[in-house]
Amino acid sequence: MTSGEEIPFLSRPPSTADLVIVGGGVVGIATAFFAARAGLDTLVLEKRPALGTLSTSAATGAFRLQFDNADELAVVRESVSFFRCFAERTGLVGHDLGLATQGYLWVATDDATARRQRERVERQRAWGLEDVEVLESRELRRRFPYLDPSVIQARYRALDGWLDPRKLTLGLARGSGASIATGVAATRIEVEGGRVRAVETSHGRVMTRAVVLAAGNFTKSLAAGLGLDLPIRLVRRHRLVMLDVPEVPREAPMTIDESNGTHWRPAADGAHLMQPDPDEPAGEALEDVPTREAFAFDLLHPASPLAAARIAPFWRDVWNRGTSAWLLKAGQYDLTPDHRPLLGPTSVAGVHLNCGHSGHGVMASVGAGRRVIDWIMGHDSTSNPFRFDRPMPERERDVL
Repeated sequence: MTSGEEIPFLSRPPSTADLVIVGGGVVGIATAFFAARAGLDTLVLEKRPALGTLSTSAATGAFRLQFDNADELAVVRESVSFFRCFAERTGLVGHDLGLATQGYLWVATDDATARRQRERVERQRAWGLEDVEVLESRELRRRFPYLDPSVIQARYRALDGWLDPRKLTLGLARGSGASIATGVAATRIEVEGGRVRAVETSHGRVMTRAVVLAAGNFTKSLAAGLGLDLPIRLVRRHRLVMLDVPEVPREAPMTIDESNGTHWRPAADGAHLMQPDPDEPAGEALEDVPTREAFAFDLLHPASPLAAARIAPFWRDVWNRGTSAWLLKAGQYDLTPDHRPLLGPTSVAGVHLNCGHSGHGVMASVGAGRRVIDWIMGHDSTSNPFRFDRPMPERERDVL
């Protein structure tokens, strides 16, 4: 198969399927890839007219192995390995993911953050992530001269990076062999005797014995219709897209101010800037997520405590020049209390989850999808660290 082949989308679903996956974002499509490869007659339902156009399209597409827990690190490590040999794994010749391996640089400007960084790296190395570096001030200046003198330390992994989330989604769809119905909404999951019997859609009924809920910010409401109260909060997150910023070093890594979460990366001739506002209120699932114009000023105005210029002074020059156009994109994170996903079977027989990725959906998509399908195929899930009813105590987490 070549990367240019069209995906044979369906306008109406078939009447039966071994497995119905609700959601045509990157997480749902990655799940479909492994389901079809496992021999399941797989149907994906996406209510929008195109794949990957809600949360997936709002994502910056970054991936990293610098995680705060070993379980998620293992999931993302599997995904990243898949990304790096995408053509071989999918059979797609020449499919371009827009893969950029430019690293993740988490910077510290105070002693307490620097100490936490060293402790975090020590734990990551104990989990087998041996290529994370702790960089002191002098080495930082040599390798990343754009940093502000206030930066005293950083943790860095050169093999982290980013890709294009929609190219990943469409590539997985092309390589999957699954049936994909677009413009078709799942309206109800029908259960009989405590087990899934069918999925009602906007275009008819599909008989099935297994369903994966992978509908991003709409998964919680779908699950509620089954009596499942998922521990998910929906929180808006912004991405500021700067279209023409010559000041940004083209080879720079994802650069993160670890004190407040402001981070940026190069993108074409510009940059993407993000920041996870801890005060953003939770809300209901939205088809069209509104943007807040002040978000751009929070990150660009040099006087803002969240300004990107705090750790990279060239952003002050960008602001003073004032000619770079920007646009805002917003999506919703489906946050769990411990910021780890909900994966695997539920108390309703035949209903499985792949949701709650808490902003890590792109980087976890392949590893999570493979695990969910393995459990559907009968692999033991009793030791699943991502089950939806697990204890979720407070824990120290990364700012992202």
